[in-house]
Amino acid sequence: MQPFTTVTGLAAPLMWANVDTDMIIPVQRLVGSTRDGLGPYGFERFRGRPDFPLDQPPFAGAPILLAGENFGCGSSREGAVWTLMGMGLRCVIAPSFGDIFHANCFQNGLLPVRLPLGMIRRIAEAMEASPGNARVTLDLGRQEVVTPWGEALPFAIDARKKQALLEGLDDIALTRQREAEILAWQARDSAARPWAWDSVAG
Repeated sequence: MQPFTTVTGLAAPLMWANVDTDMIIPVQRLVGSTRDGLGPYGFERFRGRPDFPLDQPPFAGAPILLAGENFGCGSSREGAVWTLMGMGLRCVIAPSFGDIFHANCFQNGLLPVRLPLGMIRRIAEAMEASPGNARVTLDLGRQEVVTPWGEALPFAIDARKKQALLEGLDDIALTRQREAEILAWQARDSAARPWAWDSVAG
């Protein structure tokens, strides 16, 4: 997983509430596709609409997405996160997220940040007013969003998830860091309770 430290760039304003995972990537696109090939299909039903910012020249390829409430709700498909990352996004800033989508972000290196809706709207307005000059910075180490006007906004994040993102580790990689302890416990337990390990050995 690619580590996340800081990201600075354009923040594309998609201030819609209740953007669900099927809006991000239709389920039929997940059949026969690899995680690296989903980016071109992101939000495909909305492409070409005048109110859809992600294919407009100022914001195409932006690394940060500004969103409305309950982003990533709906069905639990990890492909939604793969799609956003395939589009070049590294962070989504929203007031709230679908629970499973939020968890999937941390397993794939996409940073979900919660900020109040009013502040996100202010950032979106600044981006739309001057996309050629306005930039947003996400600093995970400092847990800050730096706005286009230079204000540093703190955000909360679970300490373990923060460290995993900084180091580029998903849950499997975190578990493997303790492989020696796991093997030692298995050796002790199989010696103390060999009957419990007969089926494993078989």
